[in-house]
Amino acid sequence: MVSTPTTRGRILPLLGPAFVAAIAYVDPGNVAANITAGSRYGFLLVWVLVVANVMAVLVQYQSAKLGLVTGATLPELIGRRLRRPARLAFWVQAEVVAAATDLAEVIGGAIALYLLFGTPLLVGGVIVGVVSLGLLAVQNRYGQRHFETVVIALLVVITIGFVTGLVVNPPAPGDVAAGLVPRFAGTDSVLLATSMLGATVMPHAIYVHSALVRDRHGQAAAREGHVHLVRATRWDVLGALSVAGAVNIAMLLLAATSLRGLPGTDSIDGAHAAVVSALGPAVGLVFAIGLLASGLASTSVGCYAGATIMDGLLHRRIPLMVRRLVTLVPALVLLAAGADPTWALVISQVVLSFGIPFALVPLLRLTSDRALMGGAANRPTVRWALTGVVLLVTGLNLALIALTVAGR
Repeated sequence: MVSTPTTRGRILPLLGPAFVAAIAYVDPGNVAANITAGSRYGFLLVWVLVVANVMAVLVQYQSAKLGLVTGATLPELIGRRLRRPARLAFWVQAEVVAAATDLAEVIGGAIALYLLFGTPLLVGGVIVGVVSLGLLAVQNRYGQRHFETVVIALLVVITIGFVTGLVVNPPAPGDVAAGLVPRFAGTDSVLLATSMLGATVMPHAIYVHSALVRDRHGQAAAREGHVHLVRATRWDVLGALSVAGAVNIAMLLLAATSLRGLPGTDSIDGAHAAVVSALGPAVGLVFAIGLLASGLASTSVGCYAGATIMDGLLHRRIPLMVRRLVTLVPALVLLAAGADPTWALVISQVVLSFGIPFALVPLLRLTSDRALMGGAANRPTVRWALTGVVLLVTGLNLALIALTVAGR
C-alpha cells in the first residue's frame, strides 16, 4: 500500500508502544556489552548486532500482533496453557530474567550518576530507583500516552548521547563492511556475542510488547478491528527498532574506532574516560547523559514487564510502585557489596540470552495457531524465519557452554 497523507494521518497517532519496548534494546547492558566488544575486538562483531536487530524487528512485531489480535499478553496466553507446576517453573525463569534486566538498568544509571557528579554507586542506585518511581507515577496518574511521550523523549536523549562520538570521529567504511562477515575469535568473543544477543533480543521486551499494545489499543481493536492497527504496528516496530539498532551499532563502532587498544575500556567508566581523552569532555558529557537516560527509561519499562509477567503467569497484580521497590533491592545489594559493575552488566546480558528461547518458542507457537490468530496467523515463511531465530539463539548458547567447559 502506498503511503498517503491520509494513511499517515491515521497511522501516526497509533505509534508509540514499540518505541517504549525499544528502550529495552538500548539499556545500560547494551552499553557494557557493545563497548566491551568494540574495544576488545574492533569491528569483528558488528554482524552480531545487525543479525540481532533484524531478528528483533521480526520478534517484536509478532509480540505486538499477538496482543492486538487476542487482547491478551504473551505471559497470560502461556499461563492458560500450562498446568500449575509448569506455570510456576516458567514464572521463576521469567522472573530471573526480569531481575537480571533490572540489575543492568539500575547499575548503569548509577554509573552514569558517578560519571556526571561523582555520586557513590550505592547512592546513585537509590536515586535511579526514586526517579524511575516518578516515571511510573506518570503512567499511573496521566495514562500510557503520557508515559510513552516521556520514554520517547528519553530515547531521543539516548540516541544523541551514543551517536555524537561517532559523528565526531566516524569509522572507515571498509572496516565496518569487514565486520559484517560472521566469525568469532575464541571463547571470549562467543561470550560477548551471546551477551550482545541477550541485550538486543530481550525476553522481557518480548513479554511486555504484547501488554503495551493491549493496554494502548485494546478498546480500539475491539471497536474497529485489528487490521488497521496491525498495519500501524508494522511501522511502529520498524521505526523504533531501526533507531535502537542504529544506537547499538553506534556504540560498538565508537569503541572500535576511538577506544581500541586504550587501557580500561572494557569498563563503562574506563570507556568514558577514554572518550573524554580521545574526543573531548563535551562528547564525554553527552555520553554520560545518554547512559543516565538509558538507565532511567529502561528500568521503568523493565518494571512494567515484570508486572506483566507476574499478572499473566500468577494471576496476581502488584502495584508497579511496590514492584519497583522490591526489585530495586538486588541491584542495591550488589552495589553495596562492591561488585564490579561492568562485569555485572555483561553477565546480566548473558542471563538474558538464556531466557530468550523460553519467550520465543511460545511466541512462535501462539502466533502460528490459526484457531487463536485467525487470518493473522503466521504464514509458512514467517514460521520458518522465527524457527531460524530460535535455532540460532539456542545454538549460540550451546556453543558458549561447550567452549567454556572445554576451557577454550
